[in-house]
Amino acid sequence: MQWIAPSEKDISTDTLENRLWAAADQLRANSGLTSAQYSTPVLGLIFLRFADTRFAKRRATLEKAAASSRRGSRMDDPAAYNAEGVLYLTPNARFDKLLHLPEGSNAGKAINEAMRDIEKHNPQLAGVLPKTYEIFTGTLLKELLKRVSEIPATIDYDAFGRIYEYFLGEFARTEGQKGGEFYTPSSIVRLLVEVLEPYHGRILDPACGSGGMFVQSARFVAEHKRGGTLNPPPSPSGRGRGEGAQHGRRAGDEGAPVYSGDPSRELSIHGQEKVADTVKLCRMNLAMHGLEGDIKEAITYYEDLHQACAPSPDASRHPLPLGEGRGEGHEANRHHGRFDFVLANPPFNVNAVDKERLEAEVGKGRRYPFGLPRTDNGNYLWIQLFYSALNEKGRAGFVMANSASDARSSEQEIRKQLIEARTVDAIVAVGPNMFYTVTLPCTLWFFDKGKQRTPRADKILFLDARHIYRQVDRAHRDWTEGQIGFLANIVRLYRGEEPGFTLGGPDAESKLKEVFGKKLKFADVPGLCKAATIKEIEAQGWSLNPGRYVGVAPGADVSDEDFKEQLEALNEELETLNTQARGLEQTIACNVVEILEL
Repeated sequence: MQWIAPSEKDISTDTLENRLWAAADQLRANSGLTSAQYSTPVLGLIFLRFADTRFAKRRATLEKAAASSRRGSRMDDPAAYNAEGVLYLTPNARFDKLLHLPEGSNAGKAINEAMRDIEKHNPQLAGVLPKTYEIFTGTLLKELLKRVSEIPATIDYDAFGRIYEYFLGEFARTEGQKGGEFYTPSSIVRLLVEVLEPYHGRILDPACGSGGMFVQSARFVAEHKRGGTLNPPPSPSGRGRGEGAQHGRRAGDEGAPVYSGDPSRELSIHGQEKVADTVKLCRMNLAMHGLEGDIKEAITYYEDLHQACAPSPDASRHPLPLGEGRGEGHEANRHHGRFDFVLANPPFNVNAVDKERLEAEVGKGRRYPFGLPRTDNGNYLWIQLFYSALNEKGRAGFVMANSASDARSSEQEIRKQLIEARTVDAIVAVGPNMFYTVTLPCTLWFFDKGKQRTPRADKILFLDARHIYRQVDRAHRDWTEGQIGFLANIVRLYRGEEPGFTLGGPDAESKLKEVFGKKLKFADVPGLCKAATIKEIEAQGWSLNPGRYVGVAPGADVSDEDFKEQLEALNEELETLNTQARGLEQTIACNVVEILEL
């Protein structure tokens, strides 16, 4: 199926973030600084503007309260700010003070001291904020402060977050390969989140980069809170809406959990990241969105600092309000992890992992339950880490190299075990040019340990989204909100859930009805989706390549990409048959020799 939305240039407007980026990028071009030197300090100034706006509003509230109280003023008490999730700023750390520094003053030194002051009075940011402003000229810093001051103090906090995310994405694009290490395009992340539906629970990203998975999860929670009830509502399984009577209850119905819609209350955020500077970027990004998380520096292959694979020491003492995502019997089942959700975009095809260091973590109930691949490739190490971190009703969504879907030998055996565990729920093929750093297509994998007790236990959904995109520019593509909503709702229909159009609205709904009919019931659609049985998958050599199952729509031309995949599949089948033929030939020859020797 093909759905190409109008290009970004056709629909873009002169937004605030566009103007700010254009100005900031022009200043960098004339500064002699590299993008890597420039990016984090600029993000720090946006962060400071955001913090100052929230501080000023809270200070005004405290000032008003002091005027009518006999207890004295709390305007200069950091605790009065922190209690409301607001950062306390000393006079020297306030944006207006820095914006109006006297002529001849050392702006770089002043901003560095402001950042240190913020960290001192807000311990959750200790060691996080940038302090390299003295490499900037005074003129450049004053221009940057002036540009950032154009962000109105009246805009809402979500708008600040969008500006910060926009700058993160643009810096990732300009930094090329290095940018891909800390940033996943937002449309990819939003589809992952829409399919997982993380309303409430523990969430882990073991390769968290700048924290985009957490930010989009929080956005999902906030967007789906409407007028005291969740829309669409969660189910006792943690997320679903359908699949049996118990899955159709709405928030507020008897026995159904009711969630606040406040991400800071509903999500317990945990992440690991190997690069220290990226850990700081992540923590600053969370703070920009009013979130906190336990973000640790670690190489995830070797270190499980969040004890993701170990079940909770006491399932009855959950750190969040009790929800259904953990599942009953979680404590008793030692072969499940601690997390309700895992989201990740791990590095692809990593080699030189020291497997000797992993041997103690191999086996049932451990981090690598299906064994270590013999090939020098980390893909199936990551895949097992995601699987082992999930509790018995947990869901995972992650980006993976296309090669993992058809990998042979020991990787094929691991994939077979994953499929037979009835955990793989959906596989989505994504076309090329969706990432800033690579042009190659990729695949999105979705796990759901809760599906084992549903009618779809012996099925996997394959979805071909390679020809669904918006052309942003010559080299880049993304998905519109309508396209994301459309794809996510195909998964919901497959699960037996009611569709939801909070994201995508009329665009998603009209396209869904066009493809599946007005009654919106799932069906296999050639060229778009197919729910394949495990027997069908076994017949395909345990392949998780959507192209092998979805096929081509009637009357549609076979694209170069489709032809290549079909040719590869036929070639693999030929190699298998040739191997079997050589084995039979050898057996026959041996039998003939034995007969002749009689």
